[in-house]
Amino acid sequence: MGEAGASRVFGALSVAFAILIAAAAIPYGRGATAAPEPAAARNTHEGVASCAGSTCHSRQVDSGINVRQNELITWQDPSSQAGAHSRAWRVLTEPRAQAIARKMGIGPAQNAKECLGCHADPVVEAQRGARFQISDGVGCESCHGGSSSWLASHRSVNGSHAANVAAGMKALENPKVRAGVCLDCHFGGSKPGQFVTHQIMAAGHPRVAYELDLFSNLQQHWTVDADYVRRKTYAGGVKTWAVGQAMALDRALTLYAQPGRGQGAFPELYFFDCHSCHRQISDDPKARPAWQSNPGRPIPAGQPPFNDENMIMLSAAAKVTAPGLSARLEADSRAFHAALARDKGESIRAAAKLAATARSLSDAFAARNFSRSDTLAILDTVLTGELARRYTDYTGSAQAVMAADTLLNALVSSGQVDRAVAARLRPSLDRAYAQVRDPNSYRPDAFRESLTQVAQAARSLR
Repeated sequence: MGEAGASRVFGALSVAFAILIAAAAIPYGRGATAAPEPAAARNTHEGVASCAGSTCHSRQVDSGINVRQNELITWQDPSSQAGAHSRAWRVLTEPRAQAIARKMGIGPAQNAKECLGCHADPVVEAQRGARFQISDGVGCESCHGGSSSWLASHRSVNGSHAANVAAGMKALENPKVRAGVCLDCHFGGSKPGQFVTHQIMAAGHPRVAYELDLFSNLQQHWTVDADYVRRKTYAGGVKTWAVGQAMALDRALTLYAQPGRGQGAFPELYFFDCHSCHRQISDDPKARPAWQSNPGRPIPAGQPPFNDENMIMLSAAAKVTAPGLSARLEADSRAFHAALARDKGESIRAAAKLAATARSLSDAFAARNFSRSDTLAILDTVLTGELARRYTDYTGSAQAVMAADTLLNALVSSGQVDRAVAARLRPSLDRAYAQVRDPNSYRPDAFRESLTQVAQAARSLR
C-alpha cells in the first residue's frame, strides 16, 4: 500500500471502539467559480445537505476520480462505526439518554444544551444556514468548520485545499488540528455542553474514550492516496497517535486548571481515574485490596489518582524520540501527582508546567518523521519494561492495547512490515483486547500477562 495506507489493514477493530460536478467523468472540484461573500456570512454552517448530491459527496458507491464522492453515504451508514457521528443526535431520543436527562433534571435530552454540545453540531443559532438541521447530529461542519466561506472555492475548478483552508476550512490532515477538534467531545472543551462532568457520568453517561489515530480510522470516509498526499500531505499513523496523546494530556491539564471546575468541596472527579474508586468493596475477611501501587505516581493508597493514561503513552513516545523532553516529562508528571496530595493551588501550577511540556512534545512529534526503528522501539517501550508496571488501572491499559494496534497497523500500512508476519500477532493482541473489554472485569495482573504475550510475538517483527 505504501504511503496510501491510512486505512486499517491489521484485523477487526470493533472491540477498540467499544472501548471507546456532472458525473464520474468530471474531476473533483469542478463547479462554480468562487465569489466574494459578505463578512457576516463567514463560518455559517450550511448543513449536511449542502454537501450532498451525486456530483459532490453523496454517490452510492466509491466512484469519484480523486475522492470517493460517497463520503456522506459512509458517514450515514446505519450500522457501522463509520456512521456513529450521524447517529449522535438520535441516541439522545433513546431510553438510556432520556433516563440520564431525567436524573439530571435537564428536560428531554435531544433538546438539552448539556447534550447538544457533542451530540450535534454545536454552532450557535445565529450561524445556522437554511439547510442546517440539528437532527443531522455531528455533521460535516462539526469537524470541517462552517462552510459558507469556503464552499464555493471547494466546488470550483480552480479551487485548492490550501485556498479552502485559508477561507476557513479546518486542516484536519494536520494531527494537531484534528486532535483539537476531536478532543472537544472525546475528552472535553470549554464550549457549552462540551464537558462530560462527573455528575453526568453518575447519571449514567458511558465513559469517554479517545485515541486519535485509531478512532480516526474507525470513522474513516476518505482515502489516502497519491492525490491526497499531493494536496494535503499525510502525517501517518504513528505521528497522529503521538501528537494525539500529547494534546490529550495538554487538554486535560488545561481544563483541570480552569477556575470553577468542581462540585462544592470536591474537585471535578471526571479528571481522575474512575476505577481507582469504583472497585468492588467487600466485608469478606478473605478479600484482598484491588489497589496496586504505581511507580509513575508517588501518591498514597486511597488518594484518587489523576487519569494518567496519556502520560504513560506520551512517556513511551518521548523516551524513543525526544530523550531531553522525556526526562522533563517524567519529572513534571511526578511533581504534578505529588502536588495533588498537598494543595489545589500547587497542583494547578504543576498542571500548567506539565501541560507546557506536553505542548513541547506535541510540537516535537509534529516535526518528526517516524522511522521503522522508531515505531518498533516505541512499541517495545509500550509493551515491556518499566512502563508495563504502570498498567495498574483500566484506562492506561486500554490505551496500551490501542497503542499496540495503532503502531502495528502503521507498520503494515506503510509497507514496513509484511502483512502476513504482522497477522501472527493478532491472536495475542485479541487476548489483550479481551482483558479490557469490560472495565468491571479488568484485572491488572492478567492484563500485564497478556501484554507480555503481545511483546513476545512482536519480537518477530525485528
